[in-house]
Amino acid sequence: MINLDPLTMLAGAVAGGGLFLLFLSLYGMRPQPSRPRRELIKMLTTRTAIAAVSAVLIMVVTGWPVVAVGAVLLVFAWRGLSGGASEERAAMHRLEGLAAWTESLRDTIAGAAGLEQAIPSSIRAAAPMLRPHLRVLVDRLHTRMALPDALRLFADELDDPSADLVVAALILNARLRGPGLRDVLGALAVSAREELDMRRRVEAERRSTRRSVQIVVVTALGFAAVLVVFNPTYVAEYGSWLGQAVLVVVAGLFGAGFAWMRRLARFDKPTRLLAPHGSAAPASQVVKQHG
Repeated sequence: MINLDPLTMLAGAVAGGGLFLLFLSLYGMRPQPSRPRRELIKMLTTRTAIAAVSAVLIMVVTGWPVVAVGAVLLVFAWRGLSGGASEERAAMHRLEGLAAWTESLRDTIAGAAGLEQAIPSSIRAAAPMLRPHLRVLVDRLHTRMALPDALRLFADELDDPSADLVVAALILNARLRGPGLRDVLGALAVSAREELDMRRRVEAERRSTRRSVQIVVVTALGFAAVLVVFNPTYVAEYGSWLGQAVLVVVAGLFGAGFAWMRRLARFDKPTRLLAPHGSAAPASQVVKQHG
């Protein structure tokens, strides 16, 4: 085991933190969807515990502060290496529920029911992720809010480009009261199903890229760990000031490579058709109450 004085350990920690800040300045941080506070605290507590144990083990085995700091950063960024897989799966589930709700709304309108009566009737057949938003939409209609305005808020809460197409068709029909809404909803439902099939094919291809990213990370870390444990003399030079500086450069190169692979595999959300409504912020709180 290589022993370092506290000043060297502090310098390595500062260098690792500076490298992390440089990475954030170059690539930034993507906004994450809001999560319940309890779930967020549980996730952060688990990651903090794993990061602390990993850092302590690395310091005991190697005495390299740069690697310990890098391990902490890797623990917190590990899920990010999946490239937004959870976001893409959530988007596909939302799209599937939207297609089913559009078909239900089309069939309800075909029974000679108006749009104001068809929307409440479609809640029972809607997907669980859409029901809170639909209940809020119905509550707004009960408070005498105009149907186009309520639909705009509904689109802002869903925050999905595919939902904007359906909502735009409903807004036009609510304002113009023209015929042909049933045919339009049928075409939009077919389009949503086709988009869902396309997303599933793309997701299958991106899954292999994400798996490759994780394999590269695990292989690189495993090879380094084998060298440290079974051949410590080979890596003894990294215990010096110069060796720690070299590790900072190496870690930066690995981090840039992982960030580039993540960018290849991540899911970029398309631009919405409808511009966000100005008063959509308080609506999200109402959705949480119905959820």
